[in-house]
Amino acid sequence: MIKQANTNGPVLDLIRNRWSPRSFSDKQISQTDLDTILEAASWSASAANEQPWEYYYAFNGTDGFQKLHDGLAVFNQTWAKNASVLIAAVARKNMAANGNENKWAVHDLGMANTTMFLQASSMDIYAHGMGGFDQHIISLALNLGEDKELVCMIALGYLGEADKLPEPYKTRELTPRDRKPLADFTTKL
Repeated sequence: MIKQANTNGPVLDLIRNRWSPRSFSDKQISQTDLDTILEAASWSASAANEQPWEYYYAFNGTDGFQKLHDGLAVFNQTWAKNASVLIAAVARKNMAANGNENKWAVHDLGMANTTMFLQASSMDIYAHGMGGFDQHIISLALNLGEDKELVCMIALGYLGEADKLPEPYKTRELTPRDRKPLADFTTKL
C-alpha cells in the first residue's frame, strides 16, 4: 500500500510518496543499497560544511541490531523488530575546526536525515524516524562521548503488509496521511 500525500500544490512525487510505515517485509536491504542511502545523507547542506552527523547502523539478525532494538521504547520495539536496518542518528556537538559549540548540529543532522529518507524512498525503501528510545541505553551501547548527542533512531526496510501489525499500529498504517494547512505554520510579512 502506498500512502501518497494529497497535496494542494505541485509537490514533487518523491516527497508526496515518502511516508513512515511501521510494517516492513522480510526482504533485506543490501549493503550496496544502504551505502547509497547513507551517501545521500553526506551530500546534505550543513553550516560551515561541518557535516556534523554520524550514523551507527546494524542489519536485522545481528548483535548490533539487538543492541539498538533493546534501547527503543516498547511501542517502537513492537514493529521495528521487522525492519531490515536500524540506525542511530548522532550529532557531533562541537565544530571540528575549533572545538566551539556547533549550534546548528541537530538542525544539520535533521537535514541529512531528510536527504537520506528521500534517497531511500526513490529506491522503494522506507524510513521511519523515531523519538521513542532510551538515550542513555543506546548511548552506552555505542560508547558515545559527551561531545555527541543521539538525536533519533531510524528503521529502514521494504514495505510490508499492514494486516500483519497489531493494533493500534495496523489502523495507523491504513489511515490516510494529513498535514496542517499552510496558514497554521506560515506568516506573510
